Amino acid sequence: MLKIPPYAAVLAAFATTAFAADAPVVTGKLGEDTYLMVADTHMTLYTFDKDEKGVSNCYDECAGLWPPVIGEAGMELPKGYSLISRKDGTEQVAYKGQPLYLWVKDVNPGDMTGDGVKDVWHIARP
Repeated sequence: MLKIPPYAAVLAAFATTAFAADAPVVTGKLGEDTYLMVADTHMTLYTFDKDEKGVSNCYDECAGLWPPVIGEAGMELPKGYSLISRKDGTEQVAYKGQPLYLWVKDVNPGDMTGDGVKDVWHIARP
């Protein structure tokens, strides 16, 4: 089970495709733009340019603004997804080795206000 901050109810207006049954992450499509989002809340996911493959470099104040998507050891994930170990011992969901994050200023499902922040944060794309 993913641990993410509580958000508003999911909007049904998004076309989504789960990668696997009960997948924690789905793709969303807004116009021609396809992106990754949390399955049950439809909150947009982001990647951080300062991360390395399989390594998060977002801690402390950074993680307060960009909460990592935390999973549980042994959870089933769709193909291409994995868990990476954070310094605090928690497991973070990654896509193709890139750790995934939420953005505290996205308050409604489908918000994408974190794209391009400081030129190092980007919407996660399949």
